[in-house]
Amino acid sequence: MSLIEASAVSKIYRSGDVEFYALRDISLTIDTREFVAFVGPSGSGKSTLLNLIGCLDHPSSGRLTVMGTDVAALDRKASAHFRGENLGFVFQEFNLVPVLSAYENVEYPLLMVRGWAPEKRHAQVMKLLDAVGMAAQAHKRPDQLSGGQKQRVAVARALVSEPKLVLADEPTANLDHETAHKVIALMKQMRDDYGTTFVFSTHDPKIMQAAERTLMLEDGRLVKEVQA
Repeated sequence: MSLIEASAVSKIYRSGDVEFYALRDISLTIDTREFVAFVGPSGSGKSTLLNLIGCLDHPSSGRLTVMGTDVAALDRKASAHFRGENLGFVFQEFNLVPVLSAYENVEYPLLMVRGWAPEKRHAQVMKLLDAVGMAAQAHKRPDQLSGGQKQRVAVARALVSEPKLVLADEPTANLDHETAHKVIALMKQMRDDYGTTFVFSTHDPKIMQAAERTLMLEDGRLVKEVQA
């Protein structure tokens, strides 16, 4: 069984009597350990598809399973539990908790869903902060960090619990060239070491080049697939 299976998935948003198709009849499969990028112009449906896979929204029609679970059948509480146990996220807007330090933001998923001892948590958090070049800023809050630094903390947070699937929406958008390459290399190392699957929504040629499959969307439709 594939890690992700979509069959004729559509997503419709409504405003009064007006319907807008964000996705139309998307069918695809993504297997464990793949490094896949959704690409396409703004408004093509990339982020919407990522949100559906991440159980942040439900399809309007069609069937979508993630790790064998029908995501449309999950209520709000079950969706949150499923995300916490299985998924890591990197959001465009970082979504860091403003009152927590960089260290505490990265530690947060471990406190929520992993019963690790404090010493093990500390070692894992510092390992990830060091990997993204943020160990020296571990004590700083988000308002004391640049956009690129916030993005690196967000990447560390997504990877810290060693999730089965990481969903990343423009994960390198605020990173300089060197740091972006380091982050991509870290993600590939996670894939190799832990069997993590990575799915990106991106415009970044660096991620497109690193991806093993590129799925192109236009106007909510899957129009092209390119194998590396």
